[in-house]
Amino acid sequence: MAEKRPTALITGASSGIGAVFAREYASRGHDLVIAARRTDRLDALAAEITASHGVSVRVVASDLSVPGAAKKLATAVGKTPIDVLVNNSGWGHIGAFAAEDLDGMADEINVNITALTQLSRLFVAPMIERGRGTIINIASTAAYQPVPNMSVYAATKAYVLSFTEALWGELQGTGVTALAVSPGGTATEFFDVAGGRAMSGGLMTPSQVVATAMSALDTKSPPPSVIVGSSNRVMAMAGRFVPRRMLISVAKTLMKSDSSRH
Repeated sequence: MAEKRPTALITGASSGIGAVFAREYASRGHDLVIAARRTDRLDALAAEITASHGVSVRVVASDLSVPGAAKKLATAVGKTPIDVLVNNSGWGHIGAFAAEDLDGMADEINVNITALTQLSRLFVAPMIERGRGTIINIASTAAYQPVPNMSVYAATKAYVLSFTEALWGELQGTGVTALAVSPGGTATEFFDVAGGRAMSGGLMTPSQVVATAMSALDTKSPPPSVIVGSSNRVMAMAGRFVPRRMLISVAKTLMKSDSSRH
């Protein structure tokens, strides 16, 4: 009897980083459960991956901004053992906090923090019982400093970074690992809705983000977190030595008042 393939669950898989993670894990012989709001895109991705790699791909419609969505997604997964969880879903608003829409702000926190945390909890326990598994949480270089005009988003990503690194510490010796991945500006739909990008400088590709994550995970002892791009690593680390007043001022100058979603 053939050995059952491992399964990766990827949220926000309809485009960008999530879709690249789906292709990457399929190329490594994983069956997939891919989740997002836009099932038409998921169906197209599933057909492409099945044709290219011959793995099983299940599509699940999921809006993680809705309270209880994490439990609903876990129920849809059912008894399928999840070996890899990629918490990629996330979105952010760029603009003055005083003008934030309350419902939109709640949705942002639900997706970036609540659903990510609950999904991690729902799937980490079975991973520990099996003695193997990986949780990848997508943070951001915005996690490394306060960002005026993107205050809620940066704060949610600081949570993701801290939470994931702490989880990594708890999981030592269990056979399960957690990795926080912090991209800088990336060529996804995150900035497309705003009609441009919010930060100056070139954008990295989703493939670069995934390659950095997989390189870290393929090492003998994966780290708790990784920053994508050498210049981003320098800037994030430099923030530890710069006075907070100056750090906040620099971050503010880099942001434009606009909004976007991914």
